[in-house]
Amino acid sequence: MPEELKILDEKTDLPLLPLRGIVVFPTIIMNIDIGREISIAAVEEAMLHDHLIMLSAQKDPSIENPSPSQINKMGTVAQIRHVMKLPGGTMRIVVEGIQRASIESLNKKKAYFEASIIPYQPEIDLYDKQDDKVDAPVEEPDTPEKLNHEALMRAVVHQFEEWVKLRKKIPAEALISVVMVENSGHLCDMIASHVDLKAEDRQIILEILDPIKRLEKLYTILTRELQILNIEKKINNRVQKQIEKVQKDYYLREQMKAIRKELGEDTASESDNYRERLQDEDLPELVKKTIEKEINRLEKIPPASAETGVISTYIDWLFSLPWNKLDKERLDLARVEKTLNHDHCGLTKVKERILEYLAVRKLSHENKAPIICLVGPPGVGKTSLASSIAKATSRSFARASLGGIRDEAEIRGHRRTYVGALPGQIITALRRAKSRNPVFLLDEIDKMASDFRGDPTAAMLEVLDPEQNSTFTDHYIELPFDLSQVLWIVTANDLGAIPRPLRDRMEIVELPSYTAEEKFEIAKKHLIKKQLNYAGLTGVQLKFSSDALKKIIENYTRESGVRELERKISSICRKAAKQIVEEKQSSLKITAKNLADFLGRPLYTHTRAEDKPQIGVCTGMAWTSVGGDILPTEAIILKGKGHLILTGQLGKVMQESAQAGLSYIRSRYKELGLDPKFYEKNDIHIHLPEGAIPKDGPSAGITMATAMISALTGRKVRNDVAMTGEITLRGRVLPIGGLKEKTFAAYRENISTVILPKENERDLEDIDPKVKEHLIFIPVETMDEVLEHALVK
Repeated sequence: MPEELKILDEKTDLPLLPLRGIVVFPTIIMNIDIGREISIAAVEEAMLHDHLIMLSAQKDPSIENPSPSQINKMGTVAQIRHVMKLPGGTMRIVVEGIQRASIESLNKKKAYFEASIIPYQPEIDLYDKQDDKVDAPVEEPDTPEKLNHEALMRAVVHQFEEWVKLRKKIPAEALISVVMVENSGHLCDMIASHVDLKAEDRQIILEILDPIKRLEKLYTILTRELQILNIEKKINNRVQKQIEKVQKDYYLREQMKAIRKELGEDTASESDNYRERLQDEDLPELVKKTIEKEINRLEKIPPASAETGVISTYIDWLFSLPWNKLDKERLDLARVEKTLNHDHCGLTKVKERILEYLAVRKLSHENKAPIICLVGPPGVGKTSLASSIAKATSRSFARASLGGIRDEAEIRGHRRTYVGALPGQIITALRRAKSRNPVFLLDEIDKMASDFRGDPTAAMLEVLDPEQNSTFTDHYIELPFDLSQVLWIVTANDLGAIPRPLRDRMEIVELPSYTAEEKFEIAKKHLIKKQLNYAGLTGVQLKFSSDALKKIIENYTRESGVRELERKISSICRKAAKQIVEEKQSSLKITAKNLADFLGRPLYTHTRAEDKPQIGVCTGMAWTSVGGDILPTEAIILKGKGHLILTGQLGKVMQESAQAGLSYIRSRYKELGLDPKFYEKNDIHIHLPEGAIPKDGPSAGITMATAMISALTGRKVRNDVAMTGEITLRGRVLPIGGLKEKTFAAYRENISTVILPKENERDLEDIDPKVKEHLIFIPVETMDEVLEHALVK
């Protein structure tokens, strides 16, 4: 290997070694490990000639095969001093920097880059001392430029010394060798190579040719590095002190524990914490006295006692309850109305009742919150309405699901004498809500049951009584908690399943089934957006035509709410997402024509009402907990001995209605033109299809009587007529319940005429205008009027 360094003074071509995260300075000797093909080829080319190579750093170290534009223009001409091959095909070289050089152009050879470079001469300090000139008669006076240069060098050396003291990684010999350098350019290069600088900062220093400017830049960088090191030192000292303090505190605590254990006062520190917390918390006086009493008990009990944990848990519960924390209501009626209308279609009565309550609250803050019971079929928005009310009024939202609860303790909590006792759902939900006046949803109150552990519906009487709930007492808390500011929203499917005393404490608001038009609007405004979001699709990728939505509602769903409709839309979105991913389609549109490709054949292609008038076949209407439904009723006459055969899982009340209808027919055989002994020679069989579903109630009385009369007289029953009403032995038609749901079922099944009891005529006000517009209502008082309108003349 050559020992003398060759200084270049003119433009030349050298092989290029691109460096990753490394900057080599002139006069610096450095080890470099290389493994890339272009790097090894460049070294081999340099070794074949004069051992000179151009070193330049990549702009992005992560690039494996850099292009010419990704290599810095300024680099260092170096001489390869030693080459050593390493296992795995890599190589380690020792290089010594000679001089700065800029790359004018890069030419790609077979396996490496050849750089056309312009070399710069090594720095000769402008202010080097001239003491070696013997013939100098007089020392030149110091100029401001020379003094400034000297000051800069001293400042840089001082900063470097401070950096070395903080880092403690550089040996003293290296520090002395740096300090002894008098050439400012070489000094900068040596310090920059020793200090842990970023590759970008080193490249900046390498590119500065003026030694004075290089000194200034290095001083700035060193100052920043020193500030960072001082901050790190402070942080380390602080962490060290904290660790020492924690260890010291732990040691002292262990000593205190040992002392207190000997004295039997092991829980004193926990008691002190509770007392400090008691002074800071804003609690009612009665609660403070109770906590103080429990703290005194805790101090007296031995630490090993199981009672210690019970008392601590009880005190924690008392502290965590929102005794005096109230949400600030926003009583802006316009905002509330806008929010409710945006989140829910229809539900006019419920929205009106909420706005009335807020209007009263705005005028008088002393009024107690109402207890509203939303009754309606599943899927009409009862549960989601409560969260919308909370959002609109800026209140917290609490929820307790009551379905399947059989134990009274689920509402009132357990006595503290029991192991693992906890408060009931009411207090637990208020603790989560962190407010004493949230909107509180009691979901599915009609699904509560009772057994030997008590009746939870009875426990709800105090919760939902505006005159009593200001002092509601949970068995675990044992202190009165004010529930009078809570806005209670109760939901149920079946009003009849709620005990009358509990029902009497609530304001009943019935939610009707959605019409097809309302379902269309809900799907368009809410369901499609929600399901597109779940499926990761946009409105551009998947579109629904209006005809497709209407067809889904009419032919694929038959429900009171919109849950099944949402499931169908979700199914379409999933299948569409699969098509878009697999077939790489940019967008899809769901139309009435291609709907079957996504949902299969229609589930409901025609109504269950009859296509034409028939003998002995009559259409009734029924109420169920999931909405209304039509009730096809069939009757046939068979040769027999006067038996009345009833099939279709009919309940006791419905069987008695059939018997009453038969007795009415026997009493009117002359007017009906029947043989006086028709019931002795024939059996009458009444059947209600869908026999797997239990059916009961008196409202099918006139339906079964009409079917029997049709079968006996041979007169056909109109297929476009549905009826409901209870029958007496004298043929009077008595009122029934659930007219709203029943008429909606008739509307859904394309029935045109509904026969209903005269006394139910007042209930027509509650029926949806769309349903009233579609149906003809015929109020009747007697069975004769029913036959007049139901039988074909």
